[in-house]
Amino acid sequence: MKEANVLTAVVAVLSTLAGSLLTGTFQHLNQRSQRIAAEAAARRTDAMSAVTDLATALAGHRRAMWVREDLRLKREDWAEERAASHITRSAITDPLVRVRILLPSLAQPAQRAVTAVYALRSAQSDTALREAREHAIRTADDFITAAGTALAA
Repeated sequence: MKEANVLTAVVAVLSTLAGSLLTGTFQHLNQRSQRIAAEAAARRTDAMSAVTDLATALAGHRRAMWVREDLRLKREDWAEERAASHITRSAITDPLVRVRILLPSLAQPAQRAVTAVYALRSAQSDTALREAREHAIRTADDFITAAGTALAA
């Protein structure tokens, strides 16, 4: 009878230990999956912010370059607009780097959009400036479409 009580006690202790171990394992796995989900959500938010910031910076620089180059082609004073375009060009760097790091699959579409905006600088006529602007808008739209696809995945 004593052996049966000892055996019952050992089984009870082992069952309690197994239950505690199993509960601890489930808690650990749950916390880990919550942490992974939170990190993924933060990364997605950062990526969305980088895409939005780059699209905004591209639009700002495109506008600044349009005004600047329009004045230059008209042979008007464009010194103030040139200074403004340097500021808008600098504003592209940070979000471009963030896009390239956070969303490497968007590095090429982002760079194409940036290059297209920079190309407004070399327009030799009003028509060329208009075409360069339209091309810059299309490549920015392509970038945004690619970003939507990448972020939806």
